Amino acid sequence: MTKDKPLILASKSPRRRRLLEQLRLPFRIEVSGIQEENRFTSPSELVRALAIDKATHVYKSAGESWILGADTIVEIGGLILGKPEDDAQARKMLNLLSGKTHRVLTGFSLVAPGGSVAHAEVVCTEVKIKELSPKEIEAYIQTGEPFGKAGSYAIQGIGAFMVEYIYGSYTNVVGLPLCALVKALLSSGALECFPTVSLDT
Repeated sequence: MTKDKPLILASKSPRRRRLLEQLRLPFRIEVSGIQEENRFTSPSELVRALAIDKATHVYKSAGESWILGADTIVEIGGLILGKPEDDAQARKMLNLLSGKTHRVLTGFSLVAPGGSVAHAEVVCTEVKIKELSPKEIEAYIQTGEPFGKAGSYAIQGIGAFMVEYIYGSYTNVVGLPLCALVKALLSSGALECFPTVSLDT
């Protein structure tokens, strides 16, 4: 991975883009465009498969670069929560999460320049949501923040008000487990060392 051949992020998520920017790694974005269909019973299998699908799909058009694919879901009681399509879905999800602990699973994969899957992993974080009043739920929906977010909330935004505690990686809940990702980049050979730049540059 170099400035001439940067990492390719196979995701249009602005949150994943911002997380990668934190690491100061050279990367560019190329959206995969695959259909995110649920063909697995296990949440872990689902996010792992989607992450691989996204990365391999982009590899076909991107050529000889390292490709990063990722997918995040929220799971509670065996039920997978995706992104809400309207107010009613957001309301239903937030009522379901209210006062309970749920899991956020992010699968990520690295496809090597030769086209092989060099790494695939699923990271899980437990999140406890406080009891939400109907007024809080309605007010939060009106901010527009739940839309485009798995589980209908953003821990890095206004939605932080409802999170009592988490157990596991914070950046995993945002959309990309940075600690696990850096380990994978190093072990797969995509990176020789990290950090790659001076912290004061």
